[in-house]
Amino acid sequence: MTNRLATETSPYLLQHADNPVDWYPWGEEALAKAQAEEKPIFLSIGYSACHWCHVMAHESFEDPNAAAILNQHFVSIKVDREERPDLDRIYMGAVQAMTGSGGWPMSVFLTPEGLPFYAGTYFPPTHRYGLPSFQQVLEAIVRGWRDRRAELVESSQQVLAVLQQQQGGGYGETEAALRPATLAAAVARLQATFDAENGGWGGAPKFPQPMALEFLLRQHHRTGETAILDLVTQTLEAMARGGIYDQLGGGFHRYSVDGRWGTPHFERMLYDNAQLARVYLHAWQVTGNVFFRTISEEILDYVTREMTCGGANAATSPMSPGRNRHRSDGWTDGTGGFYSSQDADSEGEEGKFFVWRPAEIRAVLGDEAERFMAAYGVTEAGNFEGKNILHLLGSVEERESLAPAREKLLAAREQRVHPGRDDKVLTAWNGLMLAAFAEAARALGREDYRQVAVGNADFLLREMRRENGRLWRTWNAGQAKLNGYLEDYTHLIEGLLELYQTTFEPRWYTAAQELAETMVAHFRHPEGGKAEGLAGFYDTSNDHEALVVRPRDLQDNATPSGNGMAAYVLPRLAGLAVEPRYHELAEESLRSVQSLLAQYPLGFGQWLIALDYLLVAPRELAIVGDAAADGAQELLQVAQDGYRPHQVVALGAPSADPAAIPLLQGRNLLDGQPTAYVCTGATCRPPVSDPDDLRELLDPRA
Repeated sequence: MTNRLATETSPYLLQHADNPVDWYPWGEEALAKAQAEEKPIFLSIGYSACHWCHVMAHESFEDPNAAAILNQHFVSIKVDREERPDLDRIYMGAVQAMTGSGGWPMSVFLTPEGLPFYAGTYFPPTHRYGLPSFQQVLEAIVRGWRDRRAELVESSQQVLAVLQQQQGGGYGETEAALRPATLAAAVARLQATFDAENGGWGGAPKFPQPMALEFLLRQHHRTGETAILDLVTQTLEAMARGGIYDQLGGGFHRYSVDGRWGTPHFERMLYDNAQLARVYLHAWQVTGNVFFRTISEEILDYVTREMTCGGANAATSPMSPGRNRHRSDGWTDGTGGFYSSQDADSEGEEGKFFVWRPAEIRAVLGDEAERFMAAYGVTEAGNFEGKNILHLLGSVEERESLAPAREKLLAAREQRVHPGRDDKVLTAWNGLMLAAFAEAARALGREDYRQVAVGNADFLLREMRRENGRLWRTWNAGQAKLNGYLEDYTHLIEGLLELYQTTFEPRWYTAAQELAETMVAHFRHPEGGKAEGLAGFYDTSNDHEALVVRPRDLQDNATPSGNGMAAYVLPRLAGLAVEPRYHELAEESLRSVQSLLAQYPLGFGQWLIALDYLLVAPRELAIVGDAAADGAQELLQVAQDGYRPHQVVALGAPSADPAAIPLLQGRNLLDGQPTAYVCTGATCRPPVSDPDDLRELLDPRA
């Protein structure tokens, strides 16, 4: 027998469709039932790749005794946090307010009106880890709802007041101007808290922090300070050598459970790999270190192979129960979309797919085995539950020479039972990966990456954008649903802007500009710019379903916040669109949070990137002429040579057509030759046709 989750498209919800718990998806039916029967709501929020979510599911949600209590006394609602970031942010705020910490699985008890009165994360099946058992929690809530309901309702009102305060305004004081000193102070803070031994920031668990690394690359580019670059290169090399990186198949696991990048939590997320692919690409552009380029390409090749709808392993890679839901007419996948994640577990064991015993390696590599094992730290004792997580001890040159051995081991590993894959497509995460493929295509001259990027953009604009221009959040098995969130708009705009600057097809710019207008119309705070701390955008649109609060998350997390990304993409779009209003909106937002950027750079990395972009006075570069002409291509090659984070580029024939890219309008050829126009703000330099002249104009010191 199945419950109501059987008709959902989220792989995470489908994993619970066979539970004895009478689960409901979030929606009017569940909320109305709770109110009609005056029952409390048990809200469980998690995601498909979450190891401890699986643990609690097996221990408690498959337990008939726990299910019986839930079914009799509660309305139980299961939510995929990746589909519903609004609910996740609201109720995670409640968990943190009530307990001082948070995480997943998230377990929240609500009044029938949706107000939280008790919360936690993982609860074990028996009393351990200093935690009550899940059944003890349920029984206590049942007694409390029966005997002390008024007290619980009153406490829920107190939590609501905290949530309203969290979402009501900015986190700091609005400042009068943007200050370069903020950037320098943020760099100093990152230097002071840097792990000089292992790279990165913090101890166990340790996360990659791609936005902070990207910010530091930009600061090195602006200042030339080698000490700033050293933080980045040390961290990137340590991560790429560590167990957090899949040494055979490419791609990063989500985080390291130790402080040395050695033992990963084995799930792999699309958003991590999208951001890290770009950081490694940029580090290669800055340093010329081919190792960084190799890692970037290996990440993108992994995504092409295992995480792309219609990719090489899209149909053959085994899926978790409930995931193979193809239609009877033979339809399978929406070619071009990127899947969301891969689980940590396979065959019920965390990391089983990725670890090795020496005998297994010898069986595949024969005489090559000893050299490989020495280079990758493989021992009889192992470094993870008696087995080995591969990590590179040898030189980069030795790594290159061992490429054939890695290919053999990868082929052997493909015969194992794969981790489950969350095959839903999320607009925001796809936008991040679209940007990675698009930029890598032009930087590396990879036509295959360009094709992947174009295929993804086609898919997103066809399947995830409605006729009225609004976005859907999620897609799976041919069904798109749920209103798009702010991050869906901002992250897709970023991807489309990168793709336009790779292909120079106006349709990508046009789509980005249309999405920006839609975003401003439906997400901007109605009092933005008029009241203290209210600049920027809400996470949900003005016609979204009513929730206990309207979420407005300013802080960056594992992915850039919608507000932080808006502050970055709007000024870039302003350059192409010649639209000062976009620039003003971004500056307005940044002034409202600037006071926090230097204090908490790891929590505001995308904001710092946006602040850097605005303060450096970015260049707008228009190249007019036949895009296929040698002269235009020579100018373009100069414009796209190396790491140039503070510019946007438009390329096309001179035109007075209002439909043309605005940055190109009114530009003429110089002596009939393709011509480059370089502008900074309202100031434009004399046009040039010679590539050397353009190179001089684009010199950062110019």
